[in-house]
Amino acid sequence: MPDILHRIAIKAQPDATFKALATLPGLARWWTGDTSGDATPGGIIHFRFGDRGSIHMKVRASDADARVAWEVVDGPAEWLGSTVAFDLAPDADHTIVRFRHQGWPAASDFMHHCSTKWATFLLSLKAAVETGKGAPYPHDVHISNNGD
Repeated sequence: MPDILHRIAIKAQPDATFKALATLPGLARWWTGDTSGDATPGGIIHFRFGDRGSIHMKVRASDADARVAWEVVDGPAEWLGSTVAFDLAPDADHTIVRFRHQGWPAASDFMHHCSTKWATFLLSLKAAVETGKGAPYPHDVHISNNGD
């Protein structure tokens, strides 16, 4: 099974980056403003993307300043059962985020699209942590001809 992998350095300590990944207000600042649910381990987080649909993630790990991991329990068919993880490591005045979206059934055009979208949202995460202002949906970078 193919995976989506990304790495990004954020000029902040792991606790600030962790808060952006492990709290509802933090997530709403960089992925989608319409975020609700329970961000504690075992809880379900609901991410809504207007008329484009929604994704529901079960929190599998929320290890302070180190790791956040989710399992997709509802959303696009190719995402079902896959996992999304953010591993954090301090590096001087930065946090290195190693992102992984694992468990894709096969490489596809949709997977390629999602890989690029994840990259844009990781840049939004970086901006949100470093400056306080990310580019969550619907203010995200559009990369396809259908406005997504």
